[in-house]
Amino acid sequence: MGGPVVLDPLEVRRTLRQEGLRASRARSQNFLADPDVLQSILDLADAQPTDRILEIGPGLGILTGGLLEAGAGVTAIELDRGLAAYLQRRFEDRVAAGRLELIEGDALDRELLQVVEPPFKVVANLPYHVTSPILHRLLGGLPRPERLVLMLQLEVAERIAAKPGSMSYLSAFVQYHAEVSIARRVPAAAFEPAPKVESAIVVLHPRPTVPLGEPGGDAEDRLWRLVQAGFRERRKMLRNVLPRQLPVGQATVDGALASLGISGDRRPQTLSIAEWLGLLAALPALGTDQRGVRE
Repeated sequence: MGGPVVLDPLEVRRTLRQEGLRASRARSQNFLADPDVLQSILDLADAQPTDRILEIGPGLGILTGGLLEAGAGVTAIELDRGLAAYLQRRFEDRVAAGRLELIEGDALDRELLQVVEPPFKVVANLPYHVTSPILHRLLGGLPRPERLVLMLQLEVAERIAAKPGSMSYLSAFVQYHAEVSIARRVPAAAFEPAPKVESAIVVLHPRPTVPLGEPGGDAEDRLWRLVQAGFRERRKMLRNVLPRQLPVGQATVDGALASLGISGDRRPQTLSIAEWLGLLAALPALGTDQRGVRE
C-alpha cells in the first residue's frame, strides 16, 4: 500500500471504478492525471524529510503519495467520505507510521492554521469552488505557512497575480499578504475528468511581516472595509464610489485623494496596495460595515 500509481486518465478512471467512486462536479473533483504536472508541483514544493505539509482535497492521493515519497509528513483534509476511506486503505502503512494524518471533513470548518504545527507548507490541488475562502483562511492569520504551492483555476490565478489596472479585491488581499507567481499553466487534459477551464500552478511566499501589523487585526480589518467599498462599484470613479460606500463626505474623499496625488477619476482596479494603504491613512477611521464583495 502507498506505492506509486500509474498516472494517466485511463488509470484514474480504472481506480475510481474499482473503488466504487465517481468524480463529483459539485465538489470540483478533477483528479490530476499528468505525471509532468505532478512533478512540477513536487519540484516547486521542494518537500524535505523534515517538512510538515498541509494538503487540502487530496482526492486519490496522487500528490499525497509524491509528498510522502519525498519523506515529508502530510496532514490531508478530504471532504468526500469514499475518497477518505480509499486513502486510509491505500496509505495504511504511512498512517500507522505517523507520516500521514487523514482528516475527513470540510476544510472550511477547520482552523487551517492550527491543523499542522509550524513551520509548515501548503501543497494542494484546491477544489476550485472554495478557492477564495481557503486563501483567506490560509493567509489572513497566524502562524503563516512558509510556502503555498497551489493548483488553481487559471482565471483565479491570473486574478490574484494581477498588476494595478486589473486588480480585484482578491488580488489586493493576496498580494498584501504574499508574493505571488504563476509557475505553470496546466491544460484541462491534465485532469480526469477534464474540467471546462484551464488551470495554473501558483506559488505564494507569505511575507514575514505586513504593513499593518499582525494579520487579521483591527487595522487590517479597516483596510479591507476600504478596499471592499471601492470594489462594490468597480467600474465607477473613486471620487464617486467612495462617498457612496463609506461613512465619509465628498470633501473628505476629495481631500484624501488629492493629498496622495491620486486622481479622483481613477477606478478601484488601478490602485496598488501602497495606494490603498495611503488612502486608509488619509481617511478618518471607518465605521463597521459588514457588506462584502463577491469574488
